[in-house]
Parts: sequence; C-alpha cells; structure tokens
Amino acid sequence: MTQKDKPWLFRTYAGHSTAAKSNELYRANLSKGQTGLSVAFDLPTQTGYDSDHVLARGEVGKVGVPVCHLGDMRALFDQIPLEQMNTSMTINATAPWLLSLYIAVAEEQGADVSKLQGTVQNDLIKEYLSRGTYICPPKPSLAMITDVAAYTRDKLPKWNPMNVCSYHLQEAGATPQQELAYALATAIAVLDDLKAKVPAESFPEMVGRISFFVNAGIRFVTEMCKMRAFTELWDEITAQRYGIEDEKFRRFRYGVQVNSLGLTEQQPENNVYRILLEMLAVTLSKNARARAVQLPAWNEALGLPRPWDQQWSLRMQQILAYETDLLEYGDLFDGNPVIAAKVEELKQGARDELALLDQMGGAIASIDYMKSRLVESNAERLGRIETNETIVVGVNRWQHAEPSPLTAGDGGIMVVDPAVEQDQIERLSAWRNTRDEAAVQGALNALSDAARRGENIMPYSIAAAKAGATTGEWAGVMRQVHGEYRGPTGVSSSPSNRTEGLEDIREAVDAVSSRLGRRLKFVVGKPGLDGHSNGAEQIAFRARDCGMDITYEGIRLTPEQIVSRAKIEDAHVVGLSILSGSHLPLIEDVMARMRDEGLTHIPVIVGGIIPDDDAARLLSMGVARVYTPKDFQLNTIMMDIVALVELDAAAA
Repeated sequence: MTQKDKPWLFRTYAGHSTAAKSNELYRANLSKGQTGLSVAFDLPTQTGYDSDHVLARGEVGKVGVPVCHLGDMRALFDQIPLEQMNTSMTINATAPWLLSLYIAVAEEQGADVSKLQGTVQNDLIKEYLSRGTYICPPKPSLAMITDVAAYTRDKLPKWNPMNVCSYHLQEAGATPQQELAYALATAIAVLDDLKAKVPAESFPEMVGRISFFVNAGIRFVTEMCKMRAFTELWDEITAQRYGIEDEKFRRFRYGVQVNSLGLTEQQPENNVYRILLEMLAVTLSKNARARAVQLPAWNEALGLPRPWDQQWSLRMQQILAYETDLLEYGDLFDGNPVIAAKVEELKQGARDELALLDQMGGAIASIDYMKSRLVESNAERLGRIETNETIVVGVNRWQHAEPSPLTAGDGGIMVVDPAVEQDQIERLSAWRNTRDEAAVQGALNALSDAARRGENIMPYSIAAAKAGATTGEWAGVMRQVHGEYRGPTGVSSSPSNRTEGLEDIREAVDAVSSRLGRRLKFVVGKPGLDGHSNGAEQIAFRARDCGMDITYEGIRLTPEQIVSRAKIEDAHVVGLSILSGSHLPLIEDVMARMRDEGLTHIPVIVGGIIPDDDAARLLSMGVARVYTPKDFQLNTIMMDIVALVELDAAAA
C-alpha cells in the first residue's frame, strides 16, 4: 500500500471581540479538526496601544483579539495546553511583547518552555511597505526582530522566531518577482544582523529556523512556480551567501494564507472556487508544499467571517488532504519543461531585483524605493481590471447574477457588538487598579535601560509581562527610546506619464479648477489604526494623475488631524479610507468635527468594506458618497469627485 505523506497543519486565522470569546472560537475550531492555531490580534494590540487610547477608538476587537496584559493572554489560551499546541501569532511591531506574554502564560500552565512550538511573524520590514502596523524606525525594529531570534535560540529551540511575510506584499500589488525579491531581501537583512548575536556554530541552525509566510493568488500555475522558485532561491542564498552546508538548514519552510485581495464583494459565492484553486498552488507540488495552510472565508470581502464560514474553509483543506490521493505521490511537476522554464524566469527576475536592492544598501535602505514600486505595480494591476485586460468574473464580466442565498438574513457576516470596546476598557482599568504599580514601573524602567544599552529586550519584556505591564506601556518604552516612524506613502507629488483613459477627466479637472481660481484640492486621509493603505494610495495616485492637487499623509491619523488638515489646505473634497470595520464611530467623529469647524460645505467621500446598512447610516451623517470594493472603476470615482466639487462651486 502506498505510504501517504502527512498533511500540512490546518489553520484558520481567527480572533475577535475579547480574549474569552476568541478562546471559545479556538477550542471549537480545534474540536472540528483544526491542527494549529493562528491568532489574529486587533489593531491597537498590533500597533502598541492599549484599548483605551484615543487612537484605539472604534478599533477594539474588530480585526482580531485585544490583548493588553497578562490577564488577556491568560484568558485567550484558557484550557488550551500550550506545551502541546503549535501556535502562529500574526504580530510584528509588538512581537517581543506578545511572545513574552505567551511565555509567561505557558509558565503559569506549568509547561516546559523549551517545548513550545509556533511562530511569531515578527517581520517589520514588510510593515513599512504594505500593512502599516510599525511603531519604531527600521534600524531599531530590525534589532528587535533579531533580539527575539537570539532569545529563542537559548530558551525556545522549537520556536520559529521570524516569519518573513510576503503575503501583504502581493496584497499591495507586488508582481511574483517583486514578492520573491522583497521577501528574500528581508530575510537577508535579518540574517546579516542576527549573525552578530549568536555563536558562529549556532548560526546555521538559526538560518534553518527562519520561516516564510506567503500569498498564493488565482494564477495558480504561476503561483506554484513562484513557490518552487522560492525554494530554489533560498537554497541558493543560504549556501552561497551564508555557507550553510547542511541541507536541512537550507530547506525553505513556509506557511500560507491564500489571496484575499482577489476575493470579490460581487457574487461572493464565487470566492469558494478562487480559494480552492489558490490552495492547489501551494499543495500540488510536493517539493514546494506549504507546512501550514490557512484559508480566508468566502465572505472576507464583505466583513468578519462567522464560525460556520471558517469551518467551510477548514473542510476544504480536509477534503483535499484526506479524500483525494494527492498525498500518495511524489512531486507531480519535476521534469516538466514548461514549469522549469517559468521557475527559471521568476528566479532570474528576482535575482535582478535583489541585485538592485543590494546596490542600494539592502532592504532597510531601500524601503522608499520598494514602496513606490508596489504602488506602481498595484496601479498597473487595477488598470488592467478597469480596461478588461484582466477578467474578474462578476466584477468586469458577467455582472448580472441571481441574488446569493448565502448573504440572506444577517448579510453573511458577523458583527462585533459595539459594547465589546467599553467592556474591554473596563477590564483594562480593573487590571491597572489591582496590580503592584511599583513592580510595574520598576520592570518598565529596567526595560528602558536595557533598550538604551542595546541589550536583548526579551528577558526584560517577560519580567514586565509578569509584573502586569500593558501593551501600551511596553510600546511606550520603545517609542520613548527609539522614536516613532511614519512610513512612505509611495505616492509622489509628480504625476506619472500615464494618459490613456484620463484625457476627459483631466479636462474636467482643469475646467473646475479654472472656475475655482486654483487647482482642485483633494485631501485623502486614513483615520484610526487601519494600515491597509492600498485603496487610499490608489485613489491618491489616480487623482494626482488626473491633475488634482493631492494631500495624502499616510496612515494612522486621528479625526482631529484630518479635519485640521482639510481646514489648513482649504480642501475642496475630503476622502476617507477604512477597511477595519471601524468606519461608523470614526467617520461620525470626523463629520462632527467638520461641523464644529464650519466645513460642512466640503463634501466627504468614504471607501472601505462597508455593509449596505452602514453605508445608509454614513449617508445620513452627511457623507456624500460611499464606495466599497465593488466600485473598482477609479475613473468613475474621479469624475464623481469633479461633479461634487462642481456642485459645491455652483452652490457657492
């Protein structure tokens, strides 16, 4: 009888509302056959703010679980034996802190910490390029990444200290070659820094513990070839650049979540097929098969998936692994000339890009360049969809369809109770009131001193976790020592050379600008902590190319800052982008401040993942237009902006 391979780890990316609610979800998923945990943290936790911080308003528990202190982490893993679990934590800027809390809880459970298995993503470089949950500047952030790696070498020998994440690079528009090159450049930057922090004899083992987290898109032949290219390039780099001789330390190890960018709000039931095809890209080729797979749910483009939706994606993995004969065979593609040629093409493109990055000083020195290239690539991708060069079923072809029964009733998504935020804040306040304040301050002072001296911050972070410090307090120390950082937007002030399809819009912009007596001023802002900046970047990029005067200062702005900028710039229109589900409280705040400042004559437009009922509420607040992912024609949005300004000019 043919010996079957073991299947990959089955995961679902999950966490919401509160630690206790997320714990219930985790235990339910494990009982359904999930074999590993993948923890989603909310945006305040990811960006180092406590739940009661002004920037956390509307964001608590929305895209993940809030973890402010040891008590939250304790509740998150209640009745889950961490010594027996394989846990992936999608956390970056606050990775040292969340791992410290995890270790503290494991010790409380009586676990042998040396047996803990799992991964912290801990990839700050891609945060500057795509996801936006950074805190500190690149160089000290790199040092924190390697602090975690060096600490795990001593204390957690089975733990993956860093998950180089190319997932969000593709979400930000990266071509396969760019995804390969930018991810590998990140790994090189980390290993170059780590080399000085571990004994020479331990370095090959640490190279072997670097893992990757990748994206698999709908062009599944190309994506499969990309994974084979990743495998071969990593072997090449570890052997040639670092002299690693043992093949087991050169092995490319990766987990995957398949692409969410291509999931559609229109005809969302079609997303099931997209997810399945994308999963095949990372499972069919045995020599480039993922070690862990987590699948988005069919309704990710609509809002927060329900437990049933996640179960459906889990079942998809189980059917492929257990009902088909996939795991009974060796690699199906070895020796295929078409596959070999495509792999070589991708490898050479990635080598060329890596050589360019190396000339520029490596990943840390090339952040601005890489960011601008991603914005340009994403603009090109969207342009191909707009012109029907790329067909997306239900979006730019075959739009007419029967209503989906899957979205009947509750709209097909789970809605987080707004009361969750206040409940979390009250529990946070109670935690602060019952802890030993002197012990907390002593631990934070020791952490600060260690960070200033350049010592490994992990032992001091664990001590602060046990003393009762909070996420915001830990991150506050890092901000104080290293400073804060505002990443590049990738949107320059100069228009590109693109003209196709823009002539009529440019004429309209010129005409209304002439009537206004100055160039049409468009202020684009992202209130709150949502770092998914692709939409805002593309709107700003296209508006600039259409001749508008653009102000776009990037992510993580308060409503007060956005309204102040609109007033200072004497804006003709304000655009807000939010994809985290916090649109109602944040936009309500913006609209109230616009009224207080006498700016109600300035039309406000909003874009995001916004259910129809919420869109109606936003319009009732005075928002002029609401756009969701189904509104993919950017030129139509540009003409809407011109029409709104024309209307305002006529009224004046």
